[in-house]
Amino acid sequence: MALFIFTKAILNNEPIEVYNSGNMERDFTYIDDIIKGVILTIDNPPLPNNKWSGKKPEPSSSKAPYKLYNIGNNHPVLLGDFISAIEKVTGKKATKILKPMQPGDVIKTWADVKDLIDDFSYKPQTNILEGIKKFYEWYKFYYNM
Repeated sequence: MALFIFTKAILNNEPIEVYNSGNMERDFTYIDDIIKGVILTIDNPPLPNNKWSGKKPEPSSSKAPYKLYNIGNNHPVLLGDFISAIEKVTGKKATKILKPMQPGDVIKTWADVKDLIDDFSYKPQTNILEGIKKFYEWYKFYYNM
């Protein structure tokens, strides 16, 4: 969502709000990588864990056939670098409104994809610059630019 919001604003010469001066890290994941992960998990439903016990539950499984997976790039990127990559791809400079850290926000987040790798030998691979380039090509096509 940040990619769409930032790209649209930059292309329209509108300012973007950048919290903590961009000194935060996020795990940006290209949509095709997410889709591949979702399809892998849908096409291979988990089996029930018959060893599961309510007295000592394992939070990621159950006697019911389900399992939760994080699908993410597993590679945090500095927000400032993310914005710089959008600028590079679009050829336009962002107008930034620097804001303080928002209450309740965190400096760094990323997806733990260990179970996705263990169960499906899959880890999203699209790097940030490649993903932004692909997104921008879609954006220009969709908006007839």
